[in-house]
Amino acid sequence: QVQLVESGGGLVQPGGSLRLSCTASGSIFSIGAMNWYRQAPGKQRELVAAATSDGRTNYADSVKGRFTVSRDSAKNTVALQMNSLKPEDTAVYYCNADVMNRLGVRNHYWGQGTQVTVSS
Repeated sequence: QVQLVESGGGLVQPGGSLRLSCTASGSIFSIGAMNWYRQAPGKQRELVAAATSDGRTNYADSVKGRFTVSRDSAKNTVALQMNSLKPEDTAVYYCNADVMNRLGVRNHYWGQGTQVTVSS
């Protein structure tokens, strides 16, 4: 079994910053991409940022220049630094990882989500 645990959400004023973290644990042999998604009320879940195992990153257009994704493959962690936050960034943020377990089975796993609210 594999678990993803997020932390770091909260309430912040417009223009402020937050840092989200996610740690994968359990029966892990290797991890491919580690990603951050978000889902706002009444909207579909969307990919915010992705970090591949070979160091490449990708961002949604709406967060480019404001968010930075980073991962520590040795520790099975991924972080999302969010700066210049806007009210439209308000959502539940989910960590997602492409994991191969020790039995050679590959699956996508999700964290439980962490609420980010940007409001004055």
